[in-house]
Amino acid sequence: MCDDNHKGLIPYTSLTRRQFAGLAAAAGAGLASPAAAQPGKVSERDVEVRAPDGVADAALFHPEGAGKWPGVLVWPDASGLRAALREMGRRLAAQGYVVLVVNPYYRSGPASATAASGTGQDAAQRERRGAMRALLTDEAVTRDAAAFVAYLDALPQTSDAKVGVQGYCMGGAMAFRTAAVAPGRIGAVGSFHGGGLATQNPNSPHLLIEKTTARFLVAVAKNDDAADPAAKDVLRESFARTGRPATVEVFGGNHGWCVPDNGSYLAAEAERAWSALLALYKTGLV
Repeated sequence: MCDDNHKGLIPYTSLTRRQFAGLAAAAGAGLASPAAAQPGKVSERDVEVRAPDGVADAALFHPEGAGKWPGVLVWPDASGLRAALREMGRRLAAQGYVVLVVNPYYRSGPASATAASGTGQDAAQRERRGAMRALLTDEAVTRDAAAFVAYLDALPQTSDAKVGVQGYCMGGAMAFRTAAVAPGRIGAVGSFHGGGLATQNPNSPHLLIEKTTARFLVAVAKNDDAADPAAKDVLRESFARTGRPATVEVFGGNHGWCVPDNGSYLAAEAERAWSALLALYKTGLV
């Protein structure tokens, strides 16, 4: 499932790459496939990033051939780095970006051991995921974010353009923190069904907006908005007060709708969110 704070709403399904592409093809005529990166057009490999707390495994994608492209950091949802996130990385790279999809749980093991499997909802997995998430303190995420952005910047394929960062579910807050830790490099932030972006806590992600220089796209799930309708207003007020260009929109999907192996995946709204992300990057990653 996408987020343990949304119990019973987001069943996770383990998909092979072929099954994933088939799901996209069946989504409906006129929708772009989530596996839109054509074979031979995108180079990919597993990489290791040296961070202050250890060595993080990640998946790296970029267009084939000579050239330099803007970098993008992708924070997965609570189910971790897995086939669905890799497909999304391939698709984004095919649009002309150097994409790093990270394993946020590297402190607990590699993605092969920490990503959700099966439905992701059995008691043992939920308990372990809770323990892994407990290690992702604000300070830990901040250290990781700085290391991941520095890694992207050091790649020979990465251009001098601003870097983008996008996050799903728990990754939404991580994307905000990334923009605050590297304000000189992050030019655009995308949060998709991000959780806990505007809270009463002193470490609420929305309080970091003033430390950023990026453009923002905050795509809110309709059931998240129903549960906390004031959050979007707090975000809009924060963006307006700080002068940060931003779009905060409630989409028609429930929490997790953007990631194709989530039970709440909604193809039409996922494609609309994807198009908005590409428009954000076209403007912000210059």
